[in-house]
Amino acid sequence: MAREKKPVHKVQMTEGKRNIIHQLLEEYDIQSAEDIQEALKDLLGGTIKEMMEAEMDDHLGYEKSQRSDSDDYRNGYKTKRVNSSYGAMEIEVPQDRRSSFEPKVVQKRQKDISDIDSKIISMYAKGMTTRQISETIEDIYGFDVSEGFISDVTDKLLPQIEDWQNRPLDEIYPIIYIDAIHYSVRDNGIIRKLAAYVILGINTEGKKEVLSINVGDNESAKYWLSVLNELKNRGVRDILILCADGLTGIKEAIAAAFPKTEYQRCIVHQVRNTLKYVPDKDRKAFATDLKTIYHASDESKAREALDRVNEKWSPKYPNSMKRWYDNWDAVSPIFKFSTVVRKVIYTTNSIESLNATYRKLNRQRSVFPSDTALLKALYLSTFEATKKWTTTIRNWAQVYGELSIMYEGRLPE
Repeated sequence: MAREKKPVHKVQMTEGKRNIIHQLLEEYDIQSAEDIQEALKDLLGGTIKEMMEAEMDDHLGYEKSQRSDSDDYRNGYKTKRVNSSYGAMEIEVPQDRRSSFEPKVVQKRQKDISDIDSKIISMYAKGMTTRQISETIEDIYGFDVSEGFISDVTDKLLPQIEDWQNRPLDEIYPIIYIDAIHYSVRDNGIIRKLAAYVILGINTEGKKEVLSINVGDNESAKYWLSVLNELKNRGVRDILILCADGLTGIKEAIAAAFPKTEYQRCIVHQVRNTLKYVPDKDRKAFATDLKTIYHASDESKAREALDRVNEKWSPKYPNSMKRWYDNWDAVSPIFKFSTVVRKVIYTTNSIESLNATYRKLNRQRSVFPSDTALLKALYLSTFEATKKWTTTIRNWAQVYGELSIMYEGRLPE
């Protein structure tokens, strides 16, 4: 009887993985699988060293670049051989003059570190606070680490975040979404509401990609022009459709940065803003009527539906439909597309599922200690959420074909 073959795990290649591989090839002279293993061991060793440097900072009470009157100070490194998930390797353990430093990440008599890989980073990515991480480590591993130490470890990510925010982008994005999630952040003892503006792109292969995350509280044409110019500086030459809510100044900024780009008002937000002040008893019926507008076969029929809905509901809810009339020029572009393309544009399932991940941070942390802490959490949450982004948008071939006709000569053939 023939032996049943075990299913082969197929590795899904993402854009983020490709970027990492290119960086590895540039940094290391990789010629074989053994070279890859050695490169990964080197990276792991460097990461552990950085984590222990943060431990030493916490132990001594000052950073490496600072001066101190303490009689205890850094005293070089000691090489230690350990077993890791990548095989045996040597790591450099920081030493202090009084030999009072007791490493927690790799303890003095510990010879196996295969269970340490990214534990702290992983917990931070899941939205845990520094206090929760500290308590979890103590519960699981039996040793205490300060909240300051956890913060120092995650601060080592800041250069990676900067590199990610400045990485080169594709020249053309058929569709880009911009959306905002609001968080409470402590600033000099005062709690402020800051918005995290997430820019999500659909590339020419029909795959989702988070292009940028900007934390701020200043919406204006000038602000959005700087954000869009940043995309241009990173290589973006053309955007066919930019879908966003009524962000202050976004329309003027798009016209200046990408004159050929079509601004599409987000239908999901348009509906939510309409129903915001409608009581539960009428909300379902009102929402059903609104569908007759954005499900209309063409713009003229959509405008007729708009007038009917306005005539029906405005006497009861004055000005409820005013935004539809005021923003019709940004709502109406969608009506020239087929149902398949409309679903890609107005359902915004892509960014809504991503935002669900970001909203978990609000449930985990009522207030972030700083805007830097918020950015670190958003960055790590983004990587957690996008790990499974390996497939193309549904019916992408049909969507791409229609966009190629509508925006002739602007998409690669």
